[in-house]
Amino acid sequence: MSLERVFRHDEALFEFLWCPVCGTEAFTHIPFEGVFCTECNTSVTCRESPESRGYDEAVIITFDATTTWNLHVDEKLRRPLPDDEAQVKILGAPGDYHVDWWAPTTTEDWTPVERNEFAD
Repeated sequence: MSLERVFRHDEALFEFLWCPVCGTEAFTHIPFEGVFCTECNTSVTCRESPESRGYDEAVIITFDATTTWNLHVDEKLRRPLPDDEAQVKILGAPGDYHVDWWAPTTTEDWTPVERNEFAD
């Protein structure tokens, strides 16, 4: 049995990551509280995946929208997460990350906001 390591902030990983609610690439790390999107306050938690398929890193990122600001006000600038949560699996190494999958899977009902989709 292997234990998964939960961690809150990895600079190289967060340089690749973007928020699926608003599309921004900026995150704030508050020690002992967690990591949050700077634009919409969606909470972010990272944990190592038990299966890496030979990649240097395999990380599962969980986005929790229970802390998200103003979803009802900024509907054109934010996309709600199904059941207030989504996960993405990232494979690779610093400087060479790529998305393996999203959960829930992207459907006609929901797709994550793309990087900078709502940028001015």
